[in-house]
Amino acid sequence: MYGFRIVDKLQKIDEDINRSQLKYHHKRVLVSKEFTFDAAHHLHCYEGKCKNLHGHTYKVIFGISGYVDDRGLMMDFGDIKDIWKNEIEIHLDHRYLNETLPPMNTTAENMVVWIYEKMAEALKKEERQEQYSGARVEFVRLFETPTSYAEARREWMEVV
Repeated sequence: MYGFRIVDKLQKIDEDINRSQLKYHHKRVLVSKEFTFDAAHHLHCYEGKCKNLHGHTYKVIFGISGYVDDRGLMMDFGDIKDIWKNEIEIHLDHRYLNETLPPMNTTAENMVVWIYEKMAEALKKEERQEQYSGARVEFVRLFETPTSYAEARREWMEVV
């Protein structure tokens, strides 16, 4: 009943579907993308193993919301990857975080806020504001281990 089949005819724009039909809705949607990076750090004013230099394979998950354009796209996943690679990861991957991040204790709690701020700053650039309607960071989750993470959310970041 739901077996494999070969499509007889690929749908063609302006022939089988009108451009006005590409945008299905006017709702805010969230897209998410995750990345990993390897880095070393140590914690200050901490009594435990993490006071010593050590490393992690971190995982970062971004949740970005906005409104779709006339094609039905909010933000291309490749564009999120470009921001990550060019504006954030360069400070993190295979780095000594105590040296490359602003002065802070390199806890997951501090780092996730810094990563959130970097992505939010990147989305506010003029060329991106024009391209991505109302795009904003909703959350960033930073896993320090596969079972332990810190999270920054928009509603928490806007409260001072």
